[in-house]
Amino acid sequence: MLKVTPAADGKGVTDSNGRQPSEPVSRKPDGFRLNWRAAGPLVVGGVIALLPVPPGLEPHAWYYFAVFVTVILALVTEPLPPGVTGLAGVTVVGLLGLPFTAAQLADPEFRAPAEAIRWALSGFSSTSIWLIFGAFMFATGYEKTGLGRRLALVLVKALGRRTLGLGYAIMLADLILAPFTPSNTGRSAGTIFPVIRNIPGLYGPIDDEQVRRVGAYLMWVAFATTCVTSSMFITALGPNLLAIEFIRRGGGVEISWTQWFFAFLPVGAVLIAVLPWVAYRVCPPGIRKGMEVVTWAGQELGRMGRMKPREWVMAFLVVAAVGLWIFGGRFIDPTLVVLTAITTMLLTRIMTWDDLVGNKAAWNVLFWFATLVVLADGLNKVGFAGWMGRAASEMLAGHSPLIVMTALVVVFFAMHYMFASITAHTMAVFPVFYAVGTAVPGVSPVTFGLLLGFTLGIMGVLTPYATGPAPVYYGSGFIRPRDFWRLGLIFGAIFLAALLLIGVPTLTRGM
Repeated sequence: MLKVTPAADGKGVTDSNGRQPSEPVSRKPDGFRLNWRAAGPLVVGGVIALLPVPPGLEPHAWYYFAVFVTVILALVTEPLPPGVTGLAGVTVVGLLGLPFTAAQLADPEFRAPAEAIRWALSGFSSTSIWLIFGAFMFATGYEKTGLGRRLALVLVKALGRRTLGLGYAIMLADLILAPFTPSNTGRSAGTIFPVIRNIPGLYGPIDDEQVRRVGAYLMWVAFATTCVTSSMFITALGPNLLAIEFIRRGGGVEISWTQWFFAFLPVGAVLIAVLPWVAYRVCPPGIRKGMEVVTWAGQELGRMGRMKPREWVMAFLVVAAVGLWIFGGRFIDPTLVVLTAITTMLLTRIMTWDDLVGNKAAWNVLFWFATLVVLADGLNKVGFAGWMGRAASEMLAGHSPLIVMTALVVVFFAMHYMFASITAHTMAVFPVFYAVGTAVPGVSPVTFGLLLGFTLGIMGVLTPYATGPAPVYYGSGFIRPRDFWRLGLIFGAIFLAALLLIGVPTLTRGM
């Protein structure tokens, strides 16, 4: 049971083992056992590999897809830690030479071994992955200085009477930041996550399972919200701007910030209004009210006293980082902002080098996400993603504009299970689908472009690797892995249904 007593180091309450209640509740890892968890993905992948190669697709691309499906299913069933699964997938693909086309392998100048290792390690050079890693370091800085606990206590004191109220507070925080922060990783994983991860342990005295349930609810609200706000504003997600450029080049039309916002508003307003409540029902926190915790939070704030110099330094770093994420995109990359903040935290002793190298959660997420980015990008590299898009377009030939647009949006959305980057998905598939849709007589280039563009943010809710903040919330320890996949499917279906049932009729009125 958790005891609501100040810790000796002033960081907050501790349990009977001296652990901070804000720390994620971890599960004892299971050893590898050849059961359905391991055999299931292998059998499915083997069956896919043995099936006839579809027309128009090279054999190596089909075998690559079989390996990719095996890895994804293994991430769901968890016979091994995610990092091991990702590493195994990359290693197998590299050894078999699957990332390369037959033409590349036939070229005498092509050095397959050297290219294979470059491909396998390329994920570790992704700026998005290091931005995710930086979010964990920010969380460490919040914890070491006590700023995260202070902010969490302030939030609990003001809104902690009801857990649902905290959910809406988290939603509003992201909504306010979203129009000015083109990186949802910086906005949600770097700014909101480090604060709310301190909240679950403040609800005491409760057991570990109750801590996890409260944390799971708050984490999912934060993650799902940032997916919605990423679709609501052009400037809330980098790939939105890329989509606008594709629409301008492919359709010859310009879409403004206000046009995008007001077109998505009927969908976004409904989703934002009901999201914390829906999450409250689908992912119940267990604890609904906490009147006593509000009083206790006020007492703890009194004990903490005024902000310490280390807290002020950390607060300055956070404000500076958010400011640069919002306004500094023209002269400094968001990932470099994070690396600069981490360096400053080390130089000012906010955290030590041991703190950085000892953050297992950060390194674990960096490792498995780096391998998944490579695997998902390989689907485009071998031509599988393009083939699937062309196959979908051929099936829709001859149908009405409304059916074509709806079907293409659904397929485009569902295809994100095969991508570990919204940017990669946008670059690889968006132009293909947009060209196919606008080639159908009666399809409006503006309407169809907006519908495709609106999926870019909300599709991030689907998987633990679908968008930048996903690995951070997945790796927090509050949401069980299988629950994350389940919730992703449920909320993905809700988001897509809202777009189709509200957005499509609104945008196509008068077509």
